[in-house]
Amino acid sequence: MNVRSANVSDVKAIHALINCYAERDMMLFRSMADIFTNLQTFLVAQLDGQVIGCCALEVIWSDLAEIKSLAVDESHQNKGAGAMLVNAAVEQAHRLGVPKVFGLTLKPEFFGKLGFQVANKDSLPMKVWSDCARCTKQQNCDETAVIKLIEGACCPLRQ
Repeated sequence: MNVRSANVSDVKAIHALINCYAERDMMLFRSMADIFTNLQTFLVAQLDGQVIGCCALEVIWSDLAEIKSLAVDESHQNKGAGAMLVNAAVEQAHRLGVPKVFGLTLKPEFFGKLGFQVANKDSLPMKVWSDCARCTKQQNCDETAVIKLIEGACCPLRQ
């Protein structure tokens, strides 16, 4: 299994992965147009030539990036693909000089195993004013915020 940057030929697989979970209200839908527009933010996990997982890293502000749209095909879960995707996104944030990475998740224990800590959503004002303001679950959000400080990132850490 390897993790790499997504390319145009991966868009249909990314769309299918994300929307499979979105249909079950486990993540937000993303249109094909949105995935194409943000393709450069996506990573994919590939096994035997097949895309089995994806995630995106979106820089929110100078000191903060978000892991979004993390999805792994159900038949390949608990085999390391999700961890590889998250670790690759954290490494990408490090290369970009972003000192903090966060996610909103229904599975905070998964992120905890990767060094993330539960955080108060109010500590993420840039996120709250962007995607969360447009989310249908805004008033009844069931996701947990998790955050990881990246050691050695070139930007000063601010909390």
